[in-house]
Amino acid sequence: MASDMAPIQVPATSRPTPDPLWARVAASASRLRPVALIVLAAGAPVALAASLLPLRGDIPSATVALGLAVLVSLLAAIGTRFTAAIAAVSAALSFDGFFTEPYGSLTISRPGDIETTALLLVGGLIVGQLSARNRVHRRRVSQSADNLARIQNIAELLASGEAAHDVVAAVVVELQEMLRLRSCRFDASLPAKAGPEIERNGDVSWGRIWWGFDTLGLPGKEITLRVEHQHQVLGRFVLLAEPGMRVSHQQLLAAITLADQAGTALGVEAAAASSGAR
Repeated sequence: MASDMAPIQVPATSRPTPDPLWARVAASASRLRPVALIVLAAGAPVALAASLLPLRGDIPSATVALGLAVLVSLLAAIGTRFTAAIAAVSAALSFDGFFTEPYGSLTISRPGDIETTALLLVGGLIVGQLSARNRVHRRRVSQSADNLARIQNIAELLASGEAAHDVVAAVVVELQEMLRLRSCRFDASLPAKAGPEIERNGDVSWGRIWWGFDTLGLPGKEITLRVEHQHQVLGRFVLLAEPGMRVSHQQLLAAITLADQAGTALGVEAAAASSGAR
């Protein structure tokens, strides 16, 4: 069964268009952030250790190590696993070079300083991993809440008896925003030849290839998301993603749910039309 509904498209220009200057600044900041984090992770421990050099004879080396450990924790909280590891290595080398005898070299003469340096390095690496895992968990929780809110919005439209055309249009908007698509439209027909497709289990296939959307991002070609109702295909959403835009499996499952809601609206409307024609 196929819907005779006309294609519905919400072009990318329907979204709020930011000021070009701010868009360029935001894009530049996004590109520079990883480099800035690496420079900060490598340089901040050295700067802290150097600033404490005048007090080297007055404060215990363990206190310096503690200060460096706190700094590594802060850097791990705002960075990535990689930058946290850089910060941990930088802190260990700074402590070794500035506060262990013989000064100014990587040689350590006292066993206690060896233990402190090793603990500083290992502790920094562990903190970095834990901080990264915590960020991933928070991101997933936030993403789940966002996905549920979008599904609930469409469910409310269905419950209020909105026309199928309006429900499908709303799903187009939700898909475009959730997956940060360049464009999205509904098409009552299926593609003439096989291309990228979001499967029912949330994976992305391209012919016989399973696409690594979580690392490569979504394919740059038009992606099919089938719209079904009671195992009947009523059409598809045609998604065009930004090149390399990574999405999560959770988001793709939410996209399937949104497509199913559109299928419900189309199926109910078609059934009502069929029954009224008898």
